[in-house]
Amino acid sequence: MKSASKFEKMAARCWNLLNEGKPFTPIFVFGTMILFHAAMLGSANVVMDLLLAFIYVIPLLIIYFIFDFPLFLRNYLWIPFMVYLIIWNDINISLLLFSIGLYFFFTVFFWGTLYYHLRIGTSWLNFTRFWKLVLKNSDSTSGNAQEQLPKFLLILSIWEMIFQAERANEAINFVALILFYAFILVFAYILHRYLFDWKPKVYETLSKDQGTQPGEAISDKVIVIVVDGMRKERFYEADTPFLDSLKENGTEYMNMETVYPARTVVCFSSMFTGTYPFEHGMTSNMVWKLGIKVESIFDSLRKVGKKGRLLGIAHLVDSMGDDVETVTAVMHKDKADPNIMERAKKIMKEQDPDLFVVQMIGTDQVGHSQGVLYDEYLQKIHEADVLIEDFVSWLKKEGKMENTTLFICADHGQADGIGGHGHLDEGERFVPFIVHGPHIEKGKKIEEKHSLVSLAPTLSYLLGAPFPSHSRGRVLLDAIRKKEEE
Repeated sequence: MKSASKFEKMAARCWNLLNEGKPFTPIFVFGTMILFHAAMLGSANVVMDLLLAFIYVIPLLIIYFIFDFPLFLRNYLWIPFMVYLIIWNDINISLLLFSIGLYFFFTVFFWGTLYYHLRIGTSWLNFTRFWKLVLKNSDSTSGNAQEQLPKFLLILSIWEMIFQAERANEAINFVALILFYAFILVFAYILHRYLFDWKPKVYETLSKDQGTQPGEAISDKVIVIVVDGMRKERFYEADTPFLDSLKENGTEYMNMETVYPARTVVCFSSMFTGTYPFEHGMTSNMVWKLGIKVESIFDSLRKVGKKGRLLGIAHLVDSMGDDVETVTAVMHKDKADPNIMERAKKIMKEQDPDLFVVQMIGTDQVGHSQGVLYDEYLQKIHEADVLIEDFVSWLKKEGKMENTTLFICADHGQADGIGGHGHLDEGERFVPFIVHGPHIEKGKKIEEKHSLVSLAPTLSYLLGAPFPSHSRGRVLLDAIRKKEEE
């Protein structure tokens, strides 16, 4: 299987400018105005007026970049637009209809049909389902129609109003505009201060100060298989006989919580540093500065002469750097996971790492392209089960499972819509989490709430390595058998 090329890594970063909601809004607004007024741009005066008018909407773009308006808060985005209509009552219907059409062309046809057909082989008719997914979507991406529509309609209306005033040499009521922006800022602050209260609780204490310290290694090896985007309740509905057997003969965490925002780069960074975005620096899939700011479990292993590897897609290089072996994500959705697991065997055979993390992407791809409430999503979970069983059987034949602990989990779930994840809508927050191995309790169900940040310190504990520098997770001791019980 091919690694992700330099071009693919760069393309993935560029795509995130359009995929992540915050950078998308200003890019889309600017592009829409340029296209709408393209016939007039031959005049230098028109271009100057358009750019000068743009300056006046920058404060609004900044407000919308700072505040998330997650989940039901997006409904309140229509209030500033309605206030604008009451005060100014100045809209260009043609511009707004053009922007709406352009938005749905981008999301439904370019993204949901062309992009997914070329990247993972979905049907040319995928738009017949994708438009419904976009309308239901609630995540932090540009595909969240209920968030993006009121944002860009307001920004375009103000920009167009000022642009036309500039061209007609009419006076602009700057005081009214400043007061309007102040209203939106205060409005957004109050909403987020008092209604945005569902983020997971943060562990305040560092792992090293919690009374448990790594000692002698318990496991020779640890394998972590992350089924990207596997929604917990859909996992329970799927046909997964092998993973069910791991649950019966291992420990299952029934309330394992992901981090906020629940984006892949954020979640992986938290899982393998043991801490949160405010410390490791990864706050979305759009990475402005490469590399995590703190130690990872891979750094900890190097301190004791051990090796860890992460096999995943190009996005993860942005945070974990050289500890990642990349796989290309430009592959038919039915071939991606089989090829990843073949590559995993090759790495285990040739490099034999002490810690090996594998990211399976098929389930996430289908959730995003075709939705999580359909049979295709359950089928991908079943296929993951078959591939994991084959991989574990191969490890046994190679003699690599004798004193190995196996983790099976997801980095986040997926909500309705385009398999959305980010704002912790229903289906995102709690993820499957199974631990299996010779030193792991058998048939145990842990009901207590835990966080995915506990994975890194638990790996340190099992492999006899120091905790990563900023790790705050709790070692999952309730899954580990005491020595006298073995």
